[in-house]
Order: sequence, then structure tokens, then C-alpha cells
Amino acid sequence: MKAFQAYQFALDLTPSQERALFAHAGAARVAHNWALARAKAIIDQRSAERSYGIAEVDLTPMLSWSLPALRKAWNQAKGNVAPWWTECSKEAFNTGLDAVARALKNWSNSKTGKRAGQRVGFPRYKSRRRSTPSVRFTTGTIRVEADRKHVVLPRLGRLKTHESTRKLARRVEAGTLRILAATVRRTGGRWHVAFCVESERGPRAPMRPSAVIGVDVGIKHLAVLSTGELEPNPQHLGAASRRMRRLARRMSRRCGPDRRTGQHPSNRWERMRKRVAQVHARVANLRLDASTS
Repeated sequence: MKAFQAYQFALDLTPSQERALFAHAGAARVAHNWALARAKAIIDQRSAERSYGIAEVDLTPMLSWSLPALRKAWNQAKGNVAPWWTECSKEAFNTGLDAVARALKNWSNSKTGKRAGQRVGFPRYKSRRRSTPSVRFTTGTIRVEADRKHVVLPRLGRLKTHESTRKLARRVEAGTLRILAATVRRTGGRWHVAFCVESERGPRAPMRPSAVIGVDVGIKHLAVLSTGELEPNPQHLGAASRRMRRLARRMSRRCGPDRRTGQHPSNRWERMRKRVAQVHARVANLRLDASTS
């Protein structure tokens, strides 16, 4: 049986490696905004032509939203849009184009009723300040080094990991899984790499198939078992709330950004913002670990 899962590791980068990652994430954002602006311009043009009474067959030809079509259009225009395109991997631009293709397809299917669930709005442009830097690699050299402390990615080279990669490396060496892609993302003031893998798993059987137990998930207790056992709620957010309040007060006393006056944040405010983000990221990771364990 084939299964898909992800292995995520924190990275310890040098300043030059971090600059290279920011450049790749910026390239993905540029390609994303370019493709979205191109699609939006054609949609607006066709809408204006309809209001003038132009027949449907005479409207401006619609741009295909598939990834191959967007990639072909990007290759024709990248010399003018991004003259520096040779400095980054092609996977960086492919990341932004793929995001636009998926978003436009979801919006179109939701609008026509082909997609179930909540209504999907039209995609938005990515901001340099508000968007999360990320880039996805699907081709090229993607591997885990034998020393269990480094990974290799296209154009970025050898990157040091903050933790051991032995869980992934052992299965790769044994041939029980295959790496499909790697996504590098910055969250909580730190870069992480997540490997999407395809693994072979045999059918699992319960150790005691005749045993039955009831589980009631609650708030005061994480779970109450029919045997009377109580699983306590770790309450990670409550444990970190005091530190969050203290850091938030300290950040509020710094000189932050103001969109009305165009004021830029001070360096001390930026440092406090990163510390607050790190605390929130730690709480999110603890809660995720508790829910999946």
C-alpha cells in the first residue's frame, strides 16, 4: 500500500544561504503576481467588451490557467519582467505559477458549482511583507546527506539542519520510501524544510482486535476513557499566555509601522515582533505535536 507523508526539519542557515532563500521566495512571489495580473487583465477586458455589446465569439481570447500554459507565457516574458531570472532556480518561478493555476482553478470551479464546500474567492496578490516566504522544489538534486545533519537542494546546495534527519535517512537508504518534493518555508522567524515522500506500507492489524474502549474528547480533559482513565489537557496556550502578554506589552512600547503616515517600524519593534512570532510558533508546534501523537 502506498502512502504519502511529510518529514519536516528546522534549518540552521548561514547569512548567504538565508539571502538566497529570500531571493527564491521573492522570485516565486514575482511570478505569482505577474501571472495573476495577466489573468485578471484578460478577465476585466472580456467583461468590459461584454458591456459594449460585443458578441461572445469576438471577445479577447481567454488565457489558459493550466500550469504548462502559464509556464510557457512566463518563459516568453521573463526577460522583461525579471531580467535577473538566471540568479534563481526555475523551481522558484514554478512555485508561484503553480499557486496561481491552483487558485484560479479553485475559484472557477467554485463559481460554476463544480467545487463543493465554502465559496472560494478570487486570488489575491502576494505582499512582500505579509506573505509567508516559501519555495517548492520538485526536480533536481533533492537528497538527505549520510551524516544526518545536512540536506541538499537545487541551486541552494548543502544546508545544515537543526535536528537529526535519521528518521528519513534510514528509510531512504533502506529503499522503503521515495522523496517527491521539498518545500522550504519560513515560519516563526525560522526556516524549515518539509520533504513530501511516497512510502510503501503493509496492511496494519490491531494487536488486540477483540478489545473495545470508548473515548470522549473534552475540554477540561483531553480525553476520558470508558475505563475511567483521564488524559489531562496540556493547555499549551494557557501556559504561554503570560509570556505572550509580557512580550506584547514590550512590543507596544516600541515605534511600530503606521500606514496612515507611512511610518516604518523601528529595529527594536522588529526584534520584538520576531520574538512574539517565535512564541506563537512554539505554541502552534506543541499543539500540533499533541494532536498527532
